[in-house]
Amino acid sequence: MLRQADVLLLDEATSALDAKAERHVQSALNRLTAKTTTIVIAHRLSTVQDADCVCVISSGKVVDSGTFVELIERSQLFRDLFEKQLEGISLKVAL
Repeated sequence: MLRQADVLLLDEATSALDAKAERHVQSALNRLTAKTTTIVIAHRLSTVQDADCVCVISSGKVVDSGTFVELIERSQLFRDLFEKQLEGISLKVAL
């Protein structure tokens, strides 16, 4: 981040954070990487909701790509993953 690299690779960069901390880190990363090509590897879909392009990988192959909204509308696999994550959030809140 100090060097302003042309490409930045983030692999599960916010996976250990709670939702509030993730939002703060994501906001800072968005500002810091505005002019940088950033590749984000994430299982938590909230991490990629603002990405220009999201690639859905299943069994080691890219099976779909698009914006977050496009994938919610078009990809059953992506929508299923998203809904499972939402269920997990609501279960945590209910506990």
